[in-house]
Amino acid sequence: MSRSVFVTGGARSGKSRFAQGLVEKMAGPLLYVATAAPGDAEMAERIRRHRAERGGRWATLEEPLSLLERLPQAAEGKAGVLLDCVTLWLSNLLFHHGEEAAPVLGEVDRLALLLPRLPAPVVLVSNEVGGGIVPENPLARLFRDLAGEANQRLAAAADEAWVVVSGIPLRLK
Repeated sequence: MSRSVFVTGGARSGKSRFAQGLVEKMAGPLLYVATAAPGDAEMAERIRRHRAERGGRWATLEEPLSLLERLPQAAEGKAGVLLDCVTLWLSNLLFHHGEEAAPVLGEVDRLALLLPRLPAPVVLVSNEVGGGIVPENPLARLFRDLAGEANQRLAAAADEAWVVVSGIPLRLK
């Protein structure tokens, strides 16, 4: 049975740095699961820079949609897995499913059930998007609600949960 850790926080809060540090404490080869796709030159440069900063212990799986199908095999032989980030995965799924929340939450529930069966411990990173004003358009409100519900379900399923605020991690459970 594999352990899982859920890490959340706002944009640029330090959550990814904290999560990466948790995984890097594990002895052996590591897996970084990237859910972002390089849609423009700035994003491609970010991805290149982050990959270079991680170093040689890290293998990378770029998977914007099919985490449930690809993650178990990719995690084989790894000491730890960092999935960064759940929020981008949700966004990708939401557009893939025609802006319907129900199938996306079905994928989230399947991920929650998969976590303890994975061959390596997993640290999941997700944005906390519900701390601001109510978005003005229906799609933004749908996404905010979807991300909040997904975060609740994944945090509940995880063995540990953390929030990072201004670079300071606070353990929730």
